[in-house]
Amino acid sequence: MLVRSLLPRLLVALGLALPALAARAGDVQVAVAANFTAPMQAIAAEFEKDTGHRAVTAFGATGKFYAQIKNGAPFEVFLAADDTTPARLEAEGDAVTGTRFTYAIGRLVLWSAKEGYVDAKGEVLTSDFRHLSLANPKTAPYGAAAMDTLAKLGLADRLRGRIVQGENISQAHQFVSTGNAELGFVALSQVFKDGRITSGSAWVVPAGMYAPIRQDAAILSRGKDNPAARAFVDYLKGAKAAAIIRAYGYAL
Repeated sequence: MLVRSLLPRLLVALGLALPALAARAGDVQVAVAANFTAPMQAIAAEFEKDTGHRAVTAFGATGKFYAQIKNGAPFEVFLAADDTTPARLEAEGDAVTGTRFTYAIGRLVLWSAKEGYVDAKGEVLTSDFRHLSLANPKTAPYGAAAMDTLAKLGLADRLRGRIVQGENISQAHQFVSTGNAELGFVALSQVFKDGRITSGSAWVVPAGMYAPIRQDAAILSRGKDNPAARAFVDYLKGAKAAAIIRAYGYAL
């Protein structure tokens, strides 16, 4: 008898809860700068667990994402590797005004997959290596930062013939990790976790050697009416996301 009396109440409760869950849960299409791959994967998993929404991610070069967005790519939120591209999209009406903010400040590192190969001051750049990997400076802010660093060191012209360019920072890292280049400029987040370099050897380039890599995010026009897009941006500003971002060597 007790079960029979409780059953109608349970059905009513479920009937109220299920529409609420359906309204709350949704997908958001997120374009993410390649340097932020590892932290974004961790943040996306926590976001889904905590909110029920799902971040569907694509990773690549900021400049290429800009072109894709202008050509109608169905992205709803953009996490760039710079602050100028989201500002440009906002000025052009492709990003929602007032949603742009800096989610991380990136750091550049000279890295080799070989233990002990890169010294603490980056003097390996004057040695007799064959290939130096970096991201395309025309489309990837970390590539531009790498060229700034070489210019500050007076090595840009000297090393130009040894540079191999990746389409984005992920490919630049891949060239080094596979041994196709002895060393390369990559994002610190690609080789750093919880306070230490995870493999190989590295020189963390002093911040004054390149323009600050302020990484901005914004809700794009296609996401302005998607509650999951708003929820994701709010989550990215929260304490749990901030802890993940710091763990990968970014500043906030």
